[in-house]
Amino acid sequence: MIIIKSEREIELMAKAGKIVASVFKNLKDELKPGVTTAYLSKLAEKIIRDQGAYPTFKGYGGFPGAICISINDTLIHGIPSDDIILKEGDIVSLDVGATYQGYCADACRTYPCGKVSKQASDLMLVTEQSFWYGLKFAKIGNHLGDISHAIQEYNEKHGYSLPREYTGHGIGSHLHEDPSIPNYGRAGHGPILEEGMCLAIEPMVAQGKPYTRVLPDEWTVKMRDGKLSSHYENTIALTKDGIKVLTTYEGEEINNV
Repeated sequence: MIIIKSEREIELMAKAGKIVASVFKNLKDELKPGVTTAYLSKLAEKIIRDQGAYPTFKGYGGFPGAICISINDTLIHGIPSDDIILKEGDIVSLDVGATYQGYCADACRTYPCGKVSKQASDLMLVTEQSFWYGLKFAKIGNHLGDISHAIQEYNEKHGYSLPREYTGHGIGSHLHEDPSIPNYGRAGHGPILEEGMCLAIEPMVAQGKPYTRVLPDEWTVKMRDGKLSSHYENTIALTKDGIKVLTTYEGEEINNV
């Protein structure tokens, strides 16, 4: 069941979203060779808690970190660790959730660590652009499949693939709500978009084939072929005044299309 949010609920989610965005603003310059992912997770947790929220992911389904940190061929759900140390040329996905007064926001960015290859830079750029391209179709009265189809079309046009096991989702007082939002699909199909829907749209994009494997820790999802992957996500709300993106910060560089 898709839960429609009130203006008050969307306001609380927007506050959670600003807290999530502040993590990106503060962590992007910390992504340097020699830094551990455990350090980044602890810093993110402090930023979230200092603003009166708590890290949604911590303990969620048993997840041990405050945020997910996924590097290179790790698609999603990378567990922060003192043993994982950033290197020059890595691409690093920071997936962040914050819960404020009972309401959640969820977003992800993939950043370079130092100087990265053109192939890595192109992948990150297209992943982000595909989100904004898909967002053009997030209009009241459209179908959810219109967003999914647009994301698929944009990435495949650039030669990338989309793992199908993992999707975006509805969001609100729970991190994961209906509907599921695949990064592939048919235009004109799926639920009709309505005022008050809140969605976490998240292209997860692979440089090679779309096949994944889960490590024995039962969280970390890697690409089977070992090629690079990238992840970009925002929480959005459909309102009478149009689409509101809740998880960006003022001055953030946006690679729109």
